[in-house]
Amino acid sequence: MDSIKELEYGEIKIADEVIATIAGLAATEVQGVSGMSGGLADGIAEILGKKSLSKGVKLDVMENGVSIDLYIVVDYGVKIPDIAWKIQDNVKTTIESMTGTNVIDVNINIQGVDFSKENSNESTNNQN
Repeated sequence: MDSIKELEYGEIKIADEVIATIAGLAATEVQGVSGMSGGLADGIAEILGKKSLSKGVKLDVMENGVSIDLYIVVDYGVKIPDIAWKIQDNVKTTIESMTGTNVIDVNINIQGVDFSKENSNESTNNQN
C-alpha cells in the first residue's frame, strides 16, 4: 500500500519501495553498520547479481504513518545499544524529512556480526 498525501492541487503517492530504500540507505550510513540482512532469499539474489537497496527492510504502512523493521549486520566491537539508537534516529529523521511520512517506530533486529574488519586488523598487525 503506497503512502498518499492530499495536496491542494492533487495528491502525491510514495511507493513503499521508495520508503524502504530510504530506510536502508539511512541505516547503512551509520558508522558500525556492516550491512543489511535479507535472509536466505537475499543471499541467492546477491549470487545472481541482483542487489536491492531495500534489503533487510520490512514496512507496515498504516493510516497514521509507517512502522519499520530493519534487519542489520553490525561490525565486530560496536556497542549495539548505541548503534541501534543512532540507526533509529537517522532512519526516522531521514524518512520524515524526505517524504513527510510519519514514522511510528523503527525496530532494530541484529541478525549478525561482521568479523571481516577485525580479521583484517589482525593480519595487518601480524605483518609488522
